[in-house]
Amino acid sequence: MSNSIKLAILGLGTVGTGVINLINDNLDELKRRSGRDIIITEVGTRRQRDDIDTSIMQNSDLMAIAASDNVDIVIEVIGGTTLAKDVIMQAIKNGKHVVTANKALLAEHGNEIFAFAEENNVHVAYEAAVAGGIPIIKVMREALAANKIDWLAGIINGTGNFIMTEMRDKGRPFADVLTEAQQLGYAEADPTFDVEGIDAAHKLALLASIAFGIPLQFDKVYCEGITGITLQDVNYAEELGYRIKHLGFAVRRDGQGNSDNAGVELRVHPTLIPQDALLANVNGVKNAVLVNSHPLGQTLYCGDGAGAGATASAVMADVMDLVRVLGSKNSDNQNNNGHHVPHLAFIPEQLSDTPILRAEQMITGYYLRVHAYDSPGVLADITRILSDAGINIDAILQKPAHKVGQVPVIILTLPVVESRMNLAIEKIEKLETITDKVIRIRLDELA
Repeated sequence: MSNSIKLAILGLGTVGTGVINLINDNLDELKRRSGRDIIITEVGTRRQRDDIDTSIMQNSDLMAIAASDNVDIVIEVIGGTTLAKDVIMQAIKNGKHVVTANKALLAEHGNEIFAFAEENNVHVAYEAAVAGGIPIIKVMREALAANKIDWLAGIINGTGNFIMTEMRDKGRPFADVLTEAQQLGYAEADPTFDVEGIDAAHKLALLASIAFGIPLQFDKVYCEGITGITLQDVNYAEELGYRIKHLGFAVRRDGQGNSDNAGVELRVHPTLIPQDALLANVNGVKNAVLVNSHPLGQTLYCGDGAGAGATASAVMADVMDLVRVLGSKNSDNQNNNGHHVPHLAFIPEQLSDTPILRAEQMITGYYLRVHAYDSPGVLADITRILSDAGINIDAILQKPAHKVGQVPVIILTLPVVESRMNLAIEKIEKLETITDKVIRIRLDELA
């Protein structure tokens, strides 16, 4: 058996180049930890690069690389969900282990990819797909393997966190901060995936499957972005002792005696959380995931969620795991995949069909901003409607008028089923004293 492990890197953008640099910088350390020589034999790139070592073959034919006999592990960092899928399936078919940072591909096609990998006795590793350099996948699949995870909440998109931090700390409007985020390279020219929560939803789908042992179901994640958040709401939240963060939640619900409401909540949305909460103090482009499990309790995992160094670190952590798998081939010279952690943490045939709850079944607290004419009885009407809907009020704040005769009323509620809140808001908006649509932002105490 050769003492070297041969890698192919498909894509030489920020992450691919970062992986090459990491291997070059830490080559001795990698060998000391693995007992093997780790070498890059091929790279997939559309144009020839003069800065790549001449011993490495450069090839624009990614499918050929994925089938090459000169490759043990394929690292896919090209992104997208079409070519990347074809290349990964080709690599699996040819008995190659795969490392990928492609959260969109796995969230949308992971069930198929993982099943094909199982059939071919290889493994697809994806630590870099969620929260960059934070080893959250390994923690949840391995370190928390003996725990029952009740819920998790995470800041899993650095762009959104940067925007919300700047709005709060510097009083800057959303549009201005977004422009700076694009200039700094935190957001793409088309920032839709970041600011509308799609990127976070991809990552949440992966985390939820690992947490609860359910198939990947990205299409059932409730997704709401931050484009509607105003400085007005950021400031009111601060005044009430909360901060607004763009969070992803995966929550196990037992239905409280009603089996129709039992299942899993998968949701991404702006959220008011207490100012002293751990997640409330994770700022800038940092990512963090808070996991509540039994018997361990709450644990927080925080760090850089993107960038060449952070993502390359996660990619190479997966490579090191796979090097050990390759080093333990059985007598038939087959990869001993049975000693590796299952792709979604649970044995594939033990994945459950736990239902994903619909949006109207979700349970959260609420921040409501209601604009009304400054007339007697307005507060009484609003509180009556909420009370009739079985919604308990936690706090009320009435602010000075922004327009002549019109006042904003801020209400915080205790947790309630979303369907009740929908009906209450509909009734509030029909009051003759209400001047605008009710603004709502979900609220969670993270307890």
